[in-house]
Amino acid sequence: MRLSVAKVFLSLLFVLIVGGSVVGGSRVMAQTGASAASTAGISQTDRIAALEKQNADNAVAIAAAQTAGDNAWMLVSAALVLMMSGPGLALFYGGLVRKKNILGTMMQTFAMMAVITVLWAFVTYSLAFGEGNAFIGGLHNVFLKGVGLAPDPKYAATIPLQTFMVYQLMFAIITPALITGAFAERMKFSAMLVFMVLWALFVYSPMAHMVWGKGGLLNASLGGRFPTLDFAGGTVVHVTSGVSALITALYLGKRLGYPKVPMPPHSVVLSFIGACLLWVGWFGFNAGSALSSGTLATSAFVATHFGAAAAAIGWSVAEWIRQGKPSALGAISGCVAGLVAITPAAGFVTPMSALWIGLIAGVGCYFMVVKVKAAFGYDDSLDAFGVHGAGGTMGAILTGIFANSVINPIFGKDNAGNPLPTGVLEGNAHQLLNQSVGVAIAWSLSIVGTLIILFIVDKLVGLRVSEDDEREGLDLSQHGEEGYDWAH
Repeated sequence: MRLSVAKVFLSLLFVLIVGGSVVGGSRVMAQTGASAASTAGISQTDRIAALEKQNADNAVAIAAAQTAGDNAWMLVSAALVLMMSGPGLALFYGGLVRKKNILGTMMQTFAMMAVITVLWAFVTYSLAFGEGNAFIGGLHNVFLKGVGLAPDPKYAATIPLQTFMVYQLMFAIITPALITGAFAERMKFSAMLVFMVLWALFVYSPMAHMVWGKGGLLNASLGGRFPTLDFAGGTVVHVTSGVSALITALYLGKRLGYPKVPMPPHSVVLSFIGACLLWVGWFGFNAGSALSSGTLATSAFVATHFGAAAAAIGWSVAEWIRQGKPSALGAISGCVAGLVAITPAAGFVTPMSALWIGLIAGVGCYFMVVKVKAAFGYDDSLDAFGVHGAGGTMGAILTGIFANSVINPIFGKDNAGNPLPTGVLEGNAHQLLNQSVGVAIAWSLSIVGTLIILFIVDKLVGLRVSEDDEREGLDLSQHGEEGYDWAH
């Protein structure tokens, strides 16, 4: 009985399996036939058009993703560069002055964040990046006319022009703020404001246009007459600010009591925090200058870090040998010197070259601050020239030596498709001349422009505070407040 039941069950199972296969096969054949009939109804032209549309849609999606990524990185970079001014530079400089001048010193940097922003929107962006001649931009973009959300391929093809504009603004803010380190503790706040406005118009804007603007005399990426390699502002930012700082210090004269009266920093702790913020913010300064989030940004990021580290070690070792001890102030000063020197080179050199540039700058700037400053006796209060002027000049020249087409083939390729050499070590000895021309123009413009502006401002409002105000301190004499309640 059980055997019979099993036979019946197996027979039914067999029927179900075979029947299902037949039915399923019939359905597949029916569907295949319908598909074939449908395909037969579409011409080859239609199929090609459909594929082309799909490829076009994919290209649009890829471009949108790239734009989103690049734009996000550039906005973050802009914020990092602004952080370099406030709180970075404000703390770094603020800690180096005497406590009666901390608010006055920090206020000078903060004022640039406000005043230069408005000036940039009105006219200086147009002068720096508008189309003009080889030396200065035109007035086509005053009040940000024509600066919208569409990219400008000549500057950055994957980010809105407004993003490019606001990123460059952050450079325009910190550059004049760097000069304040040279005349710390002795310039009127009103005179500082007038001086900085004029300096931004007649020194910074022309230099930025010559190096980075369309048709600029020194623009390496857009066919300038003397293509100067300046990735993120060695000449535009550091040479101009450092040399102008020296001229300002010489014009104003020394602080009361200098150098006989000791004037040590009132808080190296604040300066230490400021230097660390500068180091972090400098990644936006240099890596952001790639104007995209690609591999060039990575190269600039790595070079920036390596240059700063090597310079901090170089300065500290030199100080250790000379003084017997490495100081915290020396280490952070060396770090900043390295960041300055690697700025023009960041997007052109290998990591190992960045270490050499940083080491040379650390030792070289230490020599400028300790030996040269003492030999000539000028009162560059916070060593703006010794670090930025000297470090920027060293960095610009060393860029011409160490630049490598493997990192950035900025001069294009030869007929065989090989990158043309960029630096001296690659066989392009002429680049050293181009770098020297760029440095010479930056020095000349800064010296002449700053002297003329100082003379005008001195006649208009007077540059220096009175002796009584200087003794009282800038906090009270210029702003009517003190940085510390326990100051007395």
